Amino acid sequence: MNTDTGRDTADDPGAPTRSAPGETPPAPPVTVRLALPTDAPAIAAVHQASRQATMPYLPPQRRTHDEVTRWIREIVLPQCHTFVATRGPELLGYAAVQGDLLDQLYLRPDVRRRGIGTLLLAAARRHRPDGLHLHVFQLNTGARAFYAHHGFRVVAVDDGSGNMENLPDLTLRWTPVPGPRVPRGTP
Repeated sequence: MNTDTGRDTADDPGAPTRSAPGETPPAPPVTVRLALPTDAPAIAAVHQASRQATMPYLPPQRRTHDEVTRWIREIVLPQCHTFVATRGPELLGYAAVQGDLLDQLYLRPDVRRRGIGTLLLAAARRHRPDGLHLHVFQLNTGARAFYAHHGFRVVAVDDGSGNMENLPDLTLRWTPVPGPRVPRGTP
């Protein structure tokens, strides 16, 4: 029984959940919102940690945390529609969309494979419902599998001469599948 309202919480999905004495309280839900300029240091930390953990084939990072934070604050946030996934005060990941380009989607390494990337991708798709494209390194098999699972298809292959890492990459595209057309005048 929820003593604050006199209602049984089992009958009210919106009621706050309480843990029994000695139990760990449930974690707050993951939410997705637009990024704020004050998120830049946390976004930079996610960016750096994710690239280091998921792309060991990249050369060692040359940029400091402050330099990456400045890039996020001065370039990414003003130029992109940037979403962040949070749990309470923790920033777990981010996605940046510029036009129809999904330019960035990174997660903290410790929260991968928990549906957070899917939540960020869903926010990007709602923002660009006509479709998205992105670039991914050919060596990034984890990201390639994630995007393939979510309906992205390879539309171009590149030798890497066009990216700063000089690594072969792929251009992937997601285009929504049209739903069934309801004839006009149908109730």
